Amino acid sequence: MTEENCLQVDLERVIRDKNPSLARWLPRPLLSYLKRTIHQDEINRILKSYSHLDPIGFIRATLADMRIGYRSQGLDRLPADGRYLFVSNHPFGGMDGMMLCAELSTRFSEVRIIVNDLLMNLRPLAPLFVPVNKHGRQNARYAQTLRDTLESNAQIATFPAGLCSRRHHGRVADPRWKHSFVKNALESRRDIVPVRFDGELSSFFYNLSNLRSALGIRANIEMLYLPDEMFRQKGRRFEIRFGEPVRWQSLRDAPAKVWAGRIRDMVYGLGSE
Repeated sequence: MTEENCLQVDLERVIRDKNPSLARWLPRPLLSYLKRTIHQDEINRILKSYSHLDPIGFIRATLADMRIGYRSQGLDRLPADGRYLFVSNHPFGGMDGMMLCAELSTRFSEVRIIVNDLLMNLRPLAPLFVPVNKHGRQNARYAQTLRDTLESNAQIATFPAGLCSRRHHGRVADPRWKHSFVKNALESRRDIVPVRFDGELSSFFYNLSNLRSALGIRANIEMLYLPDEMFRQKGRRFEIRFGEPVRWQSLRDAPAKVWAGRIRDMVYGLGSE
């Protein structure tokens, strides 16, 4: 396999590696539809054009290619010598992570982001990623990588919802946050910085998610459409708001679940004062 091939997204190979029985069953027309849905050709064009860049350079080039811009508020107030865990809402399911890493890199020399291990297939960004398995048991190697990263001096970003925002009763917001980030911050003595993105995906995405839930289907099938949702954002501008740090020492005064809810409320309160 050539280096160029290594830097290309191959949906068929990913399915075969993650679920061999599904790969054998999947009809070719359906596989072709899925490739179009995830914009495999367009993603591979971007990979081919910019994969020679370092991860942050790759992100900036990709955002420029898609004419996506953003404005940041509040990051400059943070002491540059701190060790932080940046926790954010997750309205876009991927593009928000790219913008967050790009912005953090303007102030900090080392940035990491906790991601679904499926994203490790995006080789140009892999050095930024701390993988977790969201569809099965966490393996020992991933767990050790997370511990090592938490103990390092790198700034770490995470999306505690574990999946992107959904629409319920007319309001788009994250599902209930997992509270493991609070434990991670306390154990690694990192202050938590709330981060908020404004924005929504298409009604199709939210309607599909709600229909899937109503039918009792547990598989997160709408995730397949996240690349399409990302490419729908071409030409748009966004805002990133950074809140005041929550000191790690204060996390001792209530259970992790309580603090997770508090910090989620802080995130959604940013910009609404």
